[in-house]
Amino acid sequence: MSSQNKIALVTGGGSGVGRSAATALIKAGYTIVVTGRRPEPLTETLDLAAADSPGAADRTLAIPADVADPASVADLFAKIKQAYGRLDVVFNNAGVNVPSTTFGELTFAQWKSVVDVNLSGVFLTAHAAFNMMKDQSPQGGRIINNGSISAHVPRPGSAPYTATKHGVSGLTKTIALDGRHYNIACGQIDIGNALTPMAARMVDGVPQADLTIKAEPVMDVDHVGNAIVHMAGLPLDTNILNMTIMASHMPFVGRG
Repeated sequence: MSSQNKIALVTGGGSGVGRSAATALIKAGYTIVVTGRRPEPLTETLDLAAADSPGAADRTLAIPADVADPASVADLFAKIKQAYGRLDVVFNNAGVNVPSTTFGELTFAQWKSVVDVNLSGVFLTAHAAFNMMKDQSPQGGRIINNGSISAHVPRPGSAPYTATKHGVSGLTKTIALDGRHYNIACGQIDIGNALTPMAARMVDGVPQADLTIKAEPVMDVDHVGNAIVHMAGLPLDTNILNMTIMASHMPFVGRG
């Protein structure tokens, strides 16, 4: 199928990377479902995309959902199936963090709040997508998980975020393996310092391994959206298992 016949879901679609991905996919001709906990940012994403892509309003749908809640995820996928009958691409993007906290000061509540969304939420969304893609005709689809530079190396005071992103890497590889029999491809995009509201603090300065505070280079978030379109548009016999996209001069290679 061409992109004009494909249905794509973007979680965390109300801002930042999710908004950029949704907009880029709409421009590329996909029909887009955006989800997140609050309806207003989702509507804003679709309004901005429609203004940028004439005629796109007929190819968009906003469905509020909480990816950390199994019942909410089940309802989300039931609505997608009712509206479109199938799902071809998922960008598993929803994520949260807590302020930089030394491991010894970290609370279980902080830990759980990140794990519930960043790892359990990715599992719930990918699991529902996997089963929908397995059962639909034609069979198959693509799941793209949002990892992070933190899926490779941590920042100081980032135990829950780093642990969940390492977990996403293992989950991605397992889905890619288990999905082969059903024509389901799964890959991961690891994003470093894309300029979004969540990453705006990079410009002012963030903790470094030597405990200093330094500003870090950032990149235009639209490059991430374009990378998602590239990954999504590959035929299902081809998969980008891991892609790292980052500001060229940020401290990753040689971090610490």
